[in-house]
Amino acid sequence: MIREHRPPKASSDRPLKVVALVREIGQAGGGGAERVARDQLVELDPERFERVLFVSRPPTPGDPTGEAVVADLRSRGVAVHFLRRRFKYDALAWWPMFRALRRERTDVLHAHSFGQNAWASVIGRLTRVPAVIAHEHNWAFTGRALRPVIDRELIARWASAMVVVSREARRRMIEVERIAPERLVFLPNGIRALPAGDGGAVRAELGIDPGDPVIGTVCILRTEKALDVLVRATALLVKDFPRLRVLIVGEGEERARVQALVEQLGLQENVILTGARTDVPSVLAALDVAVLSSDYEGIPLSLLEFMDAGKPIVATKVGGVPEVVEDGVHGLLVPPRDESALADAVGRLLLDTELASRLGAQARERCRTEFSLDRTVERLQELYERLHSARW
Repeated sequence: MIREHRPPKASSDRPLKVVALVREIGQAGGGGAERVARDQLVELDPERFERVLFVSRPPTPGDPTGEAVVADLRSRGVAVHFLRRRFKYDALAWWPMFRALRRERTDVLHAHSFGQNAWASVIGRLTRVPAVIAHEHNWAFTGRALRPVIDRELIARWASAMVVVSREARRRMIEVERIAPERLVFLPNGIRALPAGDGGAVRAELGIDPGDPVIGTVCILRTEKALDVLVRATALLVKDFPRLRVLIVGEGEERARVQALVEQLGLQENVILTGARTDVPSVLAALDVAVLSSDYEGIPLSLLEFMDAGKPIVATKVGGVPEVVEDGVHGLLVPPRDESALADAVGRLLLDTELASRLGAQARERCRTEFSLDRTVERLQELYERLHSARW
C-alpha cells in the first residue's frame, strides 16, 4: 500500500523526529487510542522518521502486558519514556517532556485523546515544536460543558491540526464545538490483517461444546461499552438459545458491575468474563457472532478486527460505526441502549447462517480494502511532512 514516491525529508536531509504522547500502556490502561499510537509509530518508515513515545502515567508495577508492549516497541526502534503523572492536574509531571522537547530537536508532537491533546497543545507551543497534532479518538459530545470550550479555544487554536477518526466526529466538532473545518483532518483507523486463530482450542479451554452458539465482544470494560445492554440481551436470547455462551473479553473498571449483573440475572452458565487475553484471533475464531453494544464510538479497532476475522457483526448505530458497517451489507446495526433490538439481531444471525456467512465475508473484504494499517500510516506520514514543511 505504501507508494514508491517518497516526499522529501527535512531540509537537513535527516529523518523527522516524531514524538507521540499517550496516557497509559498495559493491561490496566491501554485502550484503543494507545494501541493506535503504538501501531502507527511502529509502522512509520524509519528512514524518514525518528520515533519516540512518551507515556504520561507510570506503568503498573509487575504488569506483564505493559512490560511486553514496552519491550516490543523498543525492539522495533521506538524510544519509550514514562512520566510520573499522578493526577489530572499534576503539572510538574510534564517537566521531563517539556525539557526534552526544548533541548532536543523535535519536528512533530502527536498527542492522543483529550487530556494529552490539551497538555501537548500548551507544551508544544511553549517549546516551539513546528507541528503539533491533537488526535481525537472517541467521545460522546455530551455531558461535559467545559470540554468543547477547551477543544475549540485551546486545542484547535494552538495545535497545527486536529485528527478525527470518523466523519461523524468531524461533523460534531464543527456543529457542536464550533471548530473551524480547516483545523480538522479526517484519518480513519486501520489495522494489520489478523493471523488465523484456533477457535476450537478456545472453546475447549472454556468448556464450550462444539455445537453451542457463541457470541462475544472484545473491549476495555468501560461504561461507554454498555456491556449491561449485552448482558440484558443475553437474558432474552437464552429463552430461544439455552446453550448460548457469551464471551466478554477484556479488563477494566466495569468488570465488577458487569459480573454483578450476570449473577443478578442468573446468567453465570451463559456469560463468561475471560479477562484480558493475548490470543484475540483465536477468540474471534470461536465466535458465531461478534457484538458491539457501545453507547458511543469513533471507529473502534475491535470492530475492524471483527470485520477482518470475517465475523457477522451486530453493532449499535453510533459514532463512526455506520461509516464502517453498512446495515445489511457488512453487519446488522441496532439503536443504542435497546437490548430487545440487539437480541433480535443476534438471534437472526444465529438462525440464518447463510446471511451470517455473507455479511462476514463482505465485512472482511471491506476491512482489508479500506481499513488497512498501511493505508492509514501512508496518509499519516504525508500529514507529518506537510505540516512540518508548512512551518519552514
